[in-house]
Amino acid sequence: MESCRLSFIGRKMSTKTIQTESRKNTRGYGAVTIYETLRDEILSLTLQPSELIDEASLAKRFGVSRSPVREALVRLVSESLLQTLPNKGTIVAPLRIEEFPQYVDALDLIQRTVTRLAARNRNATDLQRIRDAQNRFARCVEQGDALGMILVNRDFHIEIAKAGKNHHLVQIYRRLLDDGRRSLRLYFKSYNDSLPSEMNDNHERMIDAIDAQDLDLAERLAREHTTEMQQRFLDYLGARQTADITVSA
Repeated sequence: MESCRLSFIGRKMSTKTIQTESRKNTRGYGAVTIYETLRDEILSLTLQPSELIDEASLAKRFGVSRSPVREALVRLVSESLLQTLPNKGTIVAPLRIEEFPQYVDALDLIQRTVTRLAARNRNATDLQRIRDAQNRFARCVEQGDALGMILVNRDFHIEIAKAGKNHHLVQIYRRLLDDGRRSLRLYFKSYNDSLPSEMNDNHERMIDAIDAQDLDLAERLAREHTTEMQQRFLDYLGARQTADITVSA
């Protein structure tokens, strides 16, 4: 079965490009592989929020000089997954739960806007790219690939934003989606990484509304999408594992 992540591994880099990158350093790993490995560890929360990242240790781990490690770290900083602190080095970006309400407010406004614009401005090429991203997402769901779901979900929504034909909003939306990827990991955990079929159906309904150029329906579905994510995330944080346990003296 084709991997749901194969078509976008390396973020817009072809398989040939990645193979070329690997050949540049036959004794170790290239910057792309280091980036992807650390990205997955951050998104899966294997690397914890605020954990210190040590260049020397990473260079030893991957069997490379510090140069490809630095290249990978710069890319992760640009995606808000790492944070550089003055005189303290690089850490995994903190996961600030107290800012979640503000994040959801911003996501809701931008998501509704770009989805409405997509319904108004999309063309046949845009629709095909959106559908291709959704097909990849559906494969990730089928395979239970949580990290794939996180990455392709971002691609799906970015393709919608691009269809709206406002590159400033695309950049804002991309930053919001990048900032929310670890929260999305907890969201998928609330389903035990096995999403119900209606989650795919939600994406399909958004595509249908965009295709039909039904602006109001597209915006409403975008809002419902954000609200559902918010509620599941909060439910996960509030879940208790010992509520049904009786402790006797």
